[in-house]
Formats: sequence, structure tokens, C-alpha cells
Amino acid sequence: MTKYSLDQLKKSKGVSLYNLAKEIIPGGTQLLSKRPEMFAPDVWPSYYSKAKGSQIWDLEGREFIDMSIMAVGACIIGYADDEIDETVIEKIKSGVNSSLNCPEEVELANILIELHPWFQMVRYARSGGEAMSIAVRIARAHTKKDKVLFSGYHGWTDWYLAANLNDGNHLDGQLMPGLEPNGVPRGLSGSAIPFDANSISSLKNKIKGIEKDIAAIIIEPARGEEASKDYLKDLKDFANEIKAVLIFDEITSGFRMCSGGIHRKYEVYPDIAVFAKSMANGYAMAAILGNERVMQAAQKTFISSTNWTDRVGPTAALATIKKYIREKVEKHLINIGTLVKEIWETEAKKNNINLKISGLPSLASFSFEEKNFQELNTFFTVEMLKYGFLGFRQFKTSFAHDEKLLPDYRQAVSKIFNEINSGNYLKILDTPIHHSGFKRLTKE
Repeated sequence: MTKYSLDQLKKSKGVSLYNLAKEIIPGGTQLLSKRPEMFAPDVWPSYYSKAKGSQIWDLEGREFIDMSIMAVGACIIGYADDEIDETVIEKIKSGVNSSLNCPEEVELANILIELHPWFQMVRYARSGGEAMSIAVRIARAHTKKDKVLFSGYHGWTDWYLAANLNDGNHLDGQLMPGLEPNGVPRGLSGSAIPFDANSISSLKNKIKGIEKDIAAIIIEPARGEEASKDYLKDLKDFANEIKAVLIFDEITSGFRMCSGGIHRKYEVYPDIAVFAKSMANGYAMAAILGNERVMQAAQKTFISSTNWTDRVGPTAALATIKKYIREKVEKHLINIGTLVKEIWETEAKKNNINLKISGLPSLASFSFEEKNFQELNTFFTVEMLKYGFLGFRQFKTSFAHDEKLLPDYRQAVSKIFNEINSGNYLKILDTPIHHSGFKRLTKE
């Protein structure tokens, strides 16, 4: 069943190119989540020549089935979807930008509001982190207050990293341990306050005495697990009580469980919801949706960018959303994700492996409950590459993933788990161990 040898993988053009990249690009890649050290150092292919459906070809033309992060969750329909790409290409032929505005931005706003009728207004950006900064700016402009409460990961910008200005580790429990706020103005200290989700009482205690200073409460309504509807409702009530803007970060959760935001499922409606990633199937696009009362504050500050007016992003988003609704994509995502989680669970039990499985079906993940989990993670990824899969402890489902892929995937998982159970992985593993966190990827 093995398709590629470890020696072939180590000697690939991608590995060589990444070694060059680390010399001329700080960090080696533009996105932390795509650094090879996060997967399997000196083995991960690093670069692609082609991507289609659920398949990726490396620089040698070797084919892999992507059973990993699927463009960090951006390509929800699949790589290079013909329908979406052809729609975009036709618009490109008519001009990507001009001195006038593209009508697609109005059409997209209408369809987003139709999906979320509790919102009346929309602004755009081209990335999730950028969109979150816009949402925070609007909230501060509306409330005329400065402090922001947040739970979870919300991007790279100053407002978020400001949480680490005091002792430098407040973000450790927010999915991003080891982030240093170098370059963030010291004057922002105390402006961003993290909190643990699912406890309103602890949140209230944390901000006792400064309630009047809170501009926004920000949370991912669901990420690793299903949200508590009661908690989200309590959070909304509390935001209303202290006159703060409630913002749902739907950059990851959006379009995963239903058309639009997952908050539709829970029937808890924030003041602002932010979307990116999968809303345009890999094209650069983000949207900030909100009620008119709050969103009008965008006119009381300066929020503007030339590249927010190109027609590629809105066109791709329109084509993606229309296909999503027509094909009932969420049903497919849930089905495939559930089947993959079942494979992990069954094969782990069969091989006496202590595995923790979590996540929404379309954002599934597992972790080895062992002291040597780093070695096990690396071994799993390296062996999956040998079998022709980009395999990782996370699996972000797409519409392009077919049930026909799963028997071969199960067989590969079974063989790898068997090697782990027998202890043979210690003899087989011949590569540096993957890194976790930001500091370990920073060149000293």
C-alpha cells in the first residue's frame, strides 16, 4: 500500500525550497498554520504544483489526498472547483477593478442578509484577522469605550496581541501559546482581556468594577465543540446589560453546520458576526455583518481600502454560497466528518491506543493521550505521507471528500495505529519531531 518512501519524501523539491524560504522569508511561510514544522519537519512537502478536489500534487508531481487542514478550512467546496473558478474567471476577463464599484458587493450583501435577517448591514475585508479588527473598531466607535473582552483565537493584529502586554502569557489558553507582543504599543496594555468560555459568573467576576469600560465581548460561538445555547444567550443578555457589542467570530465555524453562521442553529443573534475562510472557497474574502444600530458607527471612523473593492472576492463568495445552499453541502460535511471520527475511534480501540477525539464533525481532531504525543503526532503524519495522504491530527472536511476515499484511509490509519501499539514506531521514525506553539518556530 505504501506509495512513497521516506527517502523520496526527504529529498523532495519542496523540502529544499522551504530551506531556502527560511533564509529569505521570516518564519519561512506567510501563515503559521502552514509551516512544515507544525506537521513533520524535513518531510512535509511544503509546496504544491496543483490542487483539485481533495487532491494535492507536490513539486515532483506526486499525488496526495488531503485529509488534513484543507487550506486551513478555507476550501469548503474543494480545491479548484470548476463552477466557482469559471465564474470568477469570466469576471476577471471583464476587469478585476475599476474607478467604479462592482455590483457583486451589493448582491453579496443581500444574500448574506437573507441568510441572517437579524442583520441589516455588511462591510467587507479580505482576511479574517483584518475583518476582526474592523469589527472591534466599529464596536469601539459605537460605544465610545476601549476595553474588549474575548475568548478564543481572533487574529494577529494589535488589539488582540495587546492581551499579552502585561505578563506575556494571557493568550496561552486561547489556542495560541507563546505569542510575544513585540511591536504592539505598550499603551494598549489592559485593553484586551481574555476570558474562559462557558462561565458567565467567572466572566462577571473578572471585570468587576470596569463593566462600564467594555466596548465589546467577542467569542467563537463554536470551535472545538458544540456551543451551549444557554451560555450564548446569557452572554448576549450580559452584553446588553453592560451596553457592550456582542461579536461572534464565525471565521472558522461559519458555513460548517448550516448555510451562514452556526449561530443560526442556536438562535442566538449577536450584534456583529464575522465571516472569512470558507465563504469564498479559498479566494480572499471576509464579511462583517451587523445590525444597523451598531454598523452605522463605521461611518464615524475611518475604515477603507482599495483592495476591498475588487470583484474577485465577492464573485467567488456568491458562487460558493449559492452552490453551498443548492447542494446542501453541510449535510455532506457532517456525514464525512462523522465517518472519519468513527475510523479514528474504532481503529484506536482495536489497537489499545488512548485517543481523545473532539470537534464538530466538519472540524474534527484527535490527540494522543500519551507523554510522547509529539513523537506520535509526527509518526502519524510521516506514515500517512508514505501512504499518499496529507494526514494530520486535524481533519477539515470539504464537499470534495468522497466516501470512496475512506476505505484506503481507514487501512492506512489501521496500519499506523498498529505500529504505534506494537512499539515499532520508535524504530521507524527517522525525522525531527514536529513543533507546537509559536516560540519553537522562531529562529533565535
